[in-house]
Amino acid sequence: MAIYKPFKAFRPKPELAEKVASKPYDVLNSQEARLEAEGNELSFLHIGKPEIDLPEDTNLYDEIVYLKAKENLDKLVNNKVLIEDEKPCYYLYAQTMDGRIQFGFVGLASVDDYWKDVIKKHEKTRKDKEEDRANHVRYTNSHSGPIFLTFHDNTDLQNIIDKYSSMTPNTDITTNDNIRHQVWLIDDDKEIEQVQIAFNSMSNLYVADGHHRSAAAAIVGRERREANPNHTGNEEYNFFLAVAFPASHLKILDYNRVIKDLNGLNRDEFILKLSSNFKIVETCCRFKPEQKGQFGMYLEGKWYALKANQELLNNSDPIESLDVSILQKYVLSEILGIHDPRTDKRIDFVGGIRGLTELEKRVDSGEMKVAFALYPTSINELIKIADAGQIMPPKSTWFEPKLRDGLFVHFF
Repeated sequence: MAIYKPFKAFRPKPELAEKVASKPYDVLNSQEARLEAEGNELSFLHIGKPEIDLPEDTNLYDEIVYLKAKENLDKLVNNKVLIEDEKPCYYLYAQTMDGRIQFGFVGLASVDDYWKDVIKKHEKTRKDKEEDRANHVRYTNSHSGPIFLTFHDNTDLQNIIDKYSSMTPNTDITTNDNIRHQVWLIDDDKEIEQVQIAFNSMSNLYVADGHHRSAAAAIVGRERREANPNHTGNEEYNFFLAVAFPASHLKILDYNRVIKDLNGLNRDEFILKLSSNFKIVETCCRFKPEQKGQFGMYLEGKWYALKANQELLNNSDPIESLDVSILQKYVLSEILGIHDPRTDKRIDFVGGIRGLTELEKRVDSGEMKVAFALYPTSINELIKIADAGQIMPPKSTWFEPKLRDGLFVHFF
């Protein structure tokens, strides 16, 4: 059964929360982070992207970067910008984007559950990214970027959501990307117990987003355990910061592809090859897929609607039946020669939050030759693949809105 426990979070004073809260470290490059944090010394980007306070030619993986993160985090604590709560609590965290709201429970997940696969994963991780986040945890002695978890809907937890969402939140801010973030403390002992019992009844939790951060937290937790001769299992390093959302609350956006060339083919040759597995119709305007098996294609200033042949959609394998897998196998690999999208420099990925105009921009500029718009992977597909112990193709899911860093910090 899953372990998910309350904790005493360090949180920004409500009146400072809007200044502190920042986008996650991995959605901005260093230059974008510098611009975003400019003039705001309280921005948590100074902790998540501490290189912004160092010379621009600084190696992002140099020890000085992680030491700067610790210095900046300590400053927020010492200056009473971040205040520790008086007792272990759960926190209800709501995000509202484009009129849609999702509620998650902030708590601590178990390192043991990670290693035992009670917390199920669906992506491979890269060792260099694991080590970067592990160093951030090692030097700051904290988890400051929450892991995005999901779980099968639970009636008892929904009742808690319904109760608290009708109350005045402790924190209520709208960030510069027009996303509203609200936080309620769940500090009643009886309700804390109810939440804990509900999570303890679950067979599994699922990583929706944050595979490198969860891997880093688990690695550091294991290191601390091995280095502590008096280890009991109750130390804070055995747990990591997370926000767990009911599956029905979540929405996955499309994760689209742009390709540099047609692998030596001209347009007509490429379309002819496509037609063996797809029905192709030129459209009068942008085409955004509306159902599974549909793809939009932008090539030489024109949009096309692609529909995969039925036999491609009838595959019972949960991986092979994904739209990203169909595109990868029958177009990117078979026709364009892109066999490993993780390493091939001819492909790039565009999150659906950027819209179809970004695909047009990348192609019209001459940087890319062709773009593909995909129908989003579903949360049920994600859970099914994780339950099967399988790994999704790279860049299969794009979750929005992103969790904000700095609203909750777990020290150990």
